[in-house]
Amino acid sequence: MRTWRIVLGGLGVGAATFGVIEMVAHVPAQSVLRVAIWLAAALIIHDAVWSAGLIGLGALLSRAAPRGRRYLQAGLIVGGSLVAIAWPMIYLAGRQPVSKAILLQNVGANLALLVGVVAAVSAAAYAWRVIGDSNPGSRRFRRNHCA
Repeated sequence: MRTWRIVLGGLGVGAATFGVIEMVAHVPAQSVLRVAIWLAAALIIHDAVWSAGLIGLGALLSRAAPRGRRYLQAGLIVGGSLVAIAWPMIYLAGRQPVSKAILLQNVGANLALLVGVVAAVSAAAYAWRVIGDSNPGSRRFRRNHCA
C-alpha cells in the first residue's frame, strides 16, 4: 500500500509540475494571475466554508439522525458538489454568443434532475439499511439483536 501511495503521489506532483510549467510558458501573465487568485479563493472556500460546514453538518446529523447520518451526509456532499460545479454555468448562462457557448442546455433543470437522483439513491440506500436491520435473517440483525 505504501508503494502505491508513493507512486500516485509522484504522479500527482509530476502532473502538477507539468501543468504549472505549461501555464507559465504559454499563458499570458494576466491570465496566470487570475488563475492564481481563483485557486486561492477555491482553497479558502473549500477549507473555511465547505469542509467546516460538512463537519458541522455531520455533528448535527449524528445527533438528529444517528442511523441515517452517513446516507444524508453522503447525499448532501454529492449534491453540494454538483451545485458547486453547476453554479458558475447557471450564473454565466447567456453571456456568450451562441457560436461560442459550450453548453446550450438548461443547466438548472439538469442540476435539479441530478440532485433528485442523488436524493433518491441516498433514500434508497437508507431504506435498504433499515430493511436489513429489521430482517431477522440478516447478519446485521443477528449481530445487533441476538448478542
